Amino acid sequence: MKGTGIFISLEGIDGCGKSSLKESLHAYLSKYEVVSTREPGGTTISEKIRAMLLDIDNESMLPRTEAILYAAARSQLVEEVIKPALSAGKIVLADRYIDSTLAYQGYGRGLDLDYLLNLNHLCTGGVKPHLTLLLDISPEEGLRRRKKVIPDRLEKEGIYFQEKVKEGYLNIAREEPGRIKVLDGGQDHEIVLAAAIKYIDEILQHK
Repeated sequence: MKGTGIFISLEGIDGCGKSSLKESLHAYLSKYEVVSTREPGGTTISEKIRAMLLDIDNESMLPRTEAILYAAARSQLVEEVIKPALSAGKIVLADRYIDSTLAYQGYGRGLDLDYLLNLNHLCTGGVKPHLTLLLDISPEEGLRRRKKVIPDRLEKEGIYFQEKVKEGYLNIAREEPGRIKVLDGGQDHEIVLAAAIKYIDEILQHK
């Protein structure tokens, strides 16, 4: 792939199927150079921040502190991994990015959206995905899928919190329909994968 690479992010509430879709898309894109990332995490420093953010013992963490830590982890990931990969013409396949902060810390926690946008613009230098695939499912279905998984600090927030996050994601998608494509995460995996591939192929054809 010549020139600037392609940045694809996967978004959705907990249990929406991002990890499974990401794995299948990585296999589909195997003829390209693909860099896979997750948030928070992806670098040595970012993984240490991840441990702090998801630790259930950190119940007293303020929403603003939470947002700043996510942005700090993202800043490190962008500079160490995402920017170099895109400059080398690679495909970046990311499990969460800025939209997660807007949905979780903005709509979920109630922080000011403009504040979060400015914070993340500062921390990423304005790097945005070319395509975002939003897997939309109900909070009840997300909880059912994760019933055997020990919940982290954010997952312990419950159905009402996840409902606010879900509505936040849909609001964000309505504001940026060109970038964000909403997929029905409740459908069979193969159907979701086919829909995702359709959108990715459209971008690949123009590279």
